[in-house]
Amino acid sequence: MKNMGGGDLKSFVQVHPDSHFPIQNLPFGVFKPQSSSSSSNPRPAVAIGDFVLDLSVISSAGLFNGPLLTNSDCFNQPNLNKLLSMGRPAWREARDTIQNLLSSTEPTLRDNAILKKEALVPMDKVQMLLPTAIGDYTDFFSSMHHAKNCGTIFRGPENPIPANWFHLPIAYHGRASSIVISGTDIVRPRGQAYPSGSNSPPYFGPSLKLDFELEMGAVVGPGNELGNPIDVNEAADHIFGLVLMNDWSARDIQAWEYVPLGPFLGKSFGTTISPWIVTLEALEHFSCDAPEQIPQPLPYLAEKISKNYDISLEVRIKPAGQEESHVVTRSNLKHLYWTLSQQVAHHTINGCNLRPGDLLGTGTISGPDPESMGCLLELTWNGQKQLCLGGTERKFLEDGDEVIFTGCCKGNGYNVGFGTCSGKIHPSTKLT
Repeated sequence: MKNMGGGDLKSFVQVHPDSHFPIQNLPFGVFKPQSSSSSSNPRPAVAIGDFVLDLSVISSAGLFNGPLLTNSDCFNQPNLNKLLSMGRPAWREARDTIQNLLSSTEPTLRDNAILKKEALVPMDKVQMLLPTAIGDYTDFFSSMHHAKNCGTIFRGPENPIPANWFHLPIAYHGRASSIVISGTDIVRPRGQAYPSGSNSPPYFGPSLKLDFELEMGAVVGPGNELGNPIDVNEAADHIFGLVLMNDWSARDIQAWEYVPLGPFLGKSFGTTISPWIVTLEALEHFSCDAPEQIPQPLPYLAEKISKNYDISLEVRIKPAGQEESHVVTRSNLKHLYWTLSQQVAHHTINGCNLRPGDLLGTGTISGPDPESMGCLLELTWNGQKQLCLGGTERKFLEDGDEVIFTGCCKGNGYNVGFGTCSGKIHPSTKLT
């Protein structure tokens, strides 16, 4: 029996109406129990309400079928990479089985007190970990509004977006080793920067223009063999799901170093992702038309159906010393100019191989309105104006500030959400 319904589908697990994790969602992650009486090995789970469902327990009970029956150890791994490598048939089998087991009408788990107690662990009793082993990380630049704003700030309003931007999804290769899970502190980076409008030499020290970037990240599934590109109309089968992503940026370091080869130390000090991967199956109800692309893309980027996802995104900042956080922007993934499938197709068109667990950032997601700008560089127009945060003013992030992302799709009586993606800024370390 397959349960892929909408708001009428209910779980025997009580889920608050405002929860991001109803039975319609079932995002995947990796957790470690905090209890000393349980095995402390990291293992996969899905979120349901205020609980995580331990998939190693479900697998050990022999409740999966199809491709997961012959690969039963994929839920006894410290990450989701083996599941990702198995492709969409296995992902659908996992989701369908889990959704059925958690439904209010299915007794297998609901009426087995011992199995239920072992499988359902309260979220406040677990530690969430990075869900995948990330071998490579690429960050795109796919929001036209962000590209236009940044170009206007640095080059003026005459020709803010380079001509090539409208022909291909631009990206840079990021640093996978510094990707961290939500809740991890971010240390203010040090580096070289150049005084704006000055003839002085570059200086070295802690970044004075530390910024967040509101992004989402696509988690790669099976990937492709070296030399074999992924067709744009088959690219969705290589995307397991999405996470919230904060591409922290030191704007002063970035501005001095990025010519001519692009971002380096201004980006590589930290990238934060949310712990739960929301699958494309869960997001399918929220797909929407992508923006019209002019000029038409080259054939290898031309999709039969070009779509984005209607995911409302919000950024809050909790200033150092304050108890409350303040909304600084609201945006939406639907504003992306280049779609997720086009990003995958372009990434592989030269034969580059993607591997299970690789992360592809969307780039900063800005909307058409001032209230939907996706970073402080835009919101303060590179420090020319201030944001008021409950009596505290900010141009860029100060030590002790906490940045909190949330993302959610609104269904008929339920949410499909991502939880939070947060990080707090700690002072720069002193050189010995």
